[in-house]
Amino acid sequence: MTTNIVTDIYDVKILDTSYVTHNVKRFVLEKPANFSYIPGHSTRLAVNAPGWEDEWRNFSFTSLNSWDYLEFIIKIYDDHNGVTQQLGKLNAGTSIRMKDVFGTIDYKGPGIFIAGGTGITPFIAIFRALFYSGNMRNIGLFYSNHYHNDVILHEELTQMLGKNYANFFSKEGVIGFGEKRIDCDFLVKVIGDFDQRFYVCGPEAFVDDISGYLIELGARMDAIII
Repeated sequence: MTTNIVTDIYDVKILDTSYVTHNVKRFVLEKPANFSYIPGHSTRLAVNAPGWEDEWRNFSFTSLNSWDYLEFIIKIYDDHNGVTQQLGKLNAGTSIRMKDVFGTIDYKGPGIFIAGGTGITPFIAIFRALFYSGNMRNIGLFYSNHYHNDVILHEELTQMLGKNYANFFSKEGVIGFGEKRIDCDFLVKVIGDFDQRFYVCGPEAFVDDISGYLIELGARMDAIII
């Protein structure tokens, strides 16, 4: 699929902010005229403040292109003086710098989505697009986090995916949810057919591990989208 590449730099006004978990913040931004992207794609953002204007970081759109605003869901790391800490200080009325639309995850058809932490963010727009168009058939999600209060948009994911959505917690046992890591043994137990598409996103080590397990169990390399 062809995507328009945005090369301009925009100063985009923040319309609203709110926390969706204890350390993950939602940003609603003005959408520039004629700006376009597709679900699963990302842009580069920088804080519009002295010393931070050229500190660009990659973030996935969680909004849809048909919406009249942009949405990002970003984990805020307050334990060090970095870009997300600075983003955490921003509220409605200020602005963010933005440039470059580029592909992160391209949706290529039904499959199993495996996310770790904020690796769920490029999947959110994909799920929303499929859900609103009535095309959620043969879509499943395994979502891994350290703790239950790390889960992003749990209610909306439940609404969109229903029984095809499962949570797993690596550092906390929660009744009614998987109380373990997504590992090779788990994949063997719950996935009978590895001749299908898999979408994997999360921390680098998580993506490497899951991709390795899938290949070991018979998934095709060209069917794993990371």
